Amino acid sequence: MLLAIVYIFSYVLRFEGKLDDQTIFNVKYTILPIISCKIAIFSYFNLYKGMWRYTGIVDLINIIKAIVTSNLIIVAFILMSTGFIGFSRSVFLIDAVFSLLFIAGIRLVIRLILSPSIQSNSFLHSKQENGLKKLIIIGAGDAGEKVVREINDNPRMKYKVVGFIDDNKKKFGMHIHGIQVYGSVDNLSSVVQEKKVDEILIAIPSAVGENMRRIVDACNSIKIPFKTLPGMGELIDGHISIKTIRDISYKDLLKRHPVRLENNKISEFLNNKCIFVTGAGGSIGSELCRQIIKYEPALVVLFDASESNLYSIQMELKHDKTYLKYRTVLGRIQDHLLVDDLFKKYKPNIVFHAAAYKHVPLVERNPWEAIYSNIIGTQVLINASVKHRVERFVLVSSDKAVRPTNVMGTSKRVVEKLLQLQNNNTTKFMAVRFGNVIGSSGSVVPLFLNQIKKGGPITVTHPEITRFFMTIEEAAQLILQAFTMGEGGEIFILKMGTPIKIVDIANDLIKLSGNEMKDIKIVFTGLRPGEKLYEELITEGEGIVETDHEKILVLKKNACSSEDMSIETQQECISDIDSKISKLIQLAEKHDSRAIKATLKTIVPEYVIHDDEAVI
Repeated sequence: MLLAIVYIFSYVLRFEGKLDDQTIFNVKYTILPIISCKIAIFSYFNLYKGMWRYTGIVDLINIIKAIVTSNLIIVAFILMSTGFIGFSRSVFLIDAVFSLLFIAGIRLVIRLILSPSIQSNSFLHSKQENGLKKLIIIGAGDAGEKVVREINDNPRMKYKVVGFIDDNKKKFGMHIHGIQVYGSVDNLSSVVQEKKVDEILIAIPSAVGENMRRIVDACNSIKIPFKTLPGMGELIDGHISIKTIRDISYKDLLKRHPVRLENNKISEFLNNKCIFVTGAGGSIGSELCRQIIKYEPALVVLFDASESNLYSIQMELKHDKTYLKYRTVLGRIQDHLLVDDLFKKYKPNIVFHAAAYKHVPLVERNPWEAIYSNIIGTQVLINASVKHRVERFVLVSSDKAVRPTNVMGTSKRVVEKLLQLQNNNTTKFMAVRFGNVIGSSGSVVPLFLNQIKKGGPITVTHPEITRFFMTIEEAAQLILQAFTMGEGGEIFILKMGTPIKIVDIANDLIKLSGNEMKDIKIVFTGLRPGEKLYEELITEGEGIVETDHEKILVLKKNACSSEDMSIETQQECISDIDSKISKLIQLAEKHDSRAIKATLKTIVPEYVIHDDEAVI
């Protein structure tokens, strides 16, 4: 009906209402074929399959395409059949313009009528302000706009947005959905007082460390509740919902620029392959599993010695991720018969070795466990990988392997050397070295939060102790990126940024919890066994080299690599380490901590021994 009305109206408008007999005949003769042609073209562009209550830009573009296409076909047909004799060209231009207005307009009217804001009278009368919290949004961008739209569309949201804050001066005084941008973060306090704001929402998912810290400090000074939206990487396909609003966490202050991943390259290595992950229930191992399944492997074998951890990641994959192509194996990596049987049955293409004892003081007091798990376990996996022709073997290492002062770090350096000694053309061995991750099982952040919850005090070992930090998600993503670069024998280094003082983390968490510094005491307890004030990622002379990725470095093969020595010398080096590892096994069985440390030093000369008393 609308198309017919528009077609007739176009003639009336073109001839100013004075239609002669020939024009009337042309209208009667062509109206049905033209409408039929348009309906067919509109159907081809799916204009009749859209839900009009959700009409948007995509629908408008499709309407334009359909109208242009149909009018071009009609004009071309008339031109070929009549040479346009007796027809006015401008009629079809007028028809196209008004068809767009009518067809798009009716959809817009229906969307307005059916929108939740109209149905709840919020569009015409606004929400009843009684009981609504006045909200100001920091960030007048896409995220902030989506939050306002969802609040307006959902009458159950007990918020009223009264303004935006944004540091972009070009946005000052501008309006989003009728809501003004009042100024920068520096003006936050005055705007909050003027508008009597009840709550603040930080809607800048891209904000990184220092910028987020500045915003949080400004919010803290005002003494009203504030929350944030997660980063885009935490949301599916970037869709933002008011339900994703949460309290500020320390990850937000640490937040770094998103990792650039070569997804096609990673997928080439992981897609339709069997992936074997040790320590699959741990902090890094479980996150690796979450990242790996995105690339649709044929099978993921989850291997872990912890029953509870393994069950947890299994349930997450099965119920939360709805991923079923996995096998869970409960066992110890030093069980060479079990490992060999698993490799024989599942024939893994890629091994990610994240299983290890990582807690420095505990391993220092129980050094034989580092020998069993960290060294012997890795050696078992290396031998199985060579025997069963695994394509790539990736060791998750640690910054504590650099100039180690503890058994844990030294054991990691030993297995790095074991990897670099491999001269196997079938399996490419490599290690990825990085520092602490926020939220891992050994992280200080959960400990500090628990201490704050109890009212303090927060225990910090030393006022000057610093550590490198990154998020678990970033670490796992960079491990996947790095393993695609390896040709065998490399140690990849993840750029950790600037080291952070642990006492500064404690102070930040006190502020985030809504407490004052005077409310929660910080107590310094002294360095623990094997603990260093400062961690390093590389040792001088290791030969660090940039890679094509801005966040990944690589160490050249060290003096034990096959490229730097003859085959005979390499065999001597392998035999020497093998004999020392055999000795370590004997000493571990005797629980002789001093002898274990002395033998470790013969393998890693830079190891600085701390003769702290072991548990036995």
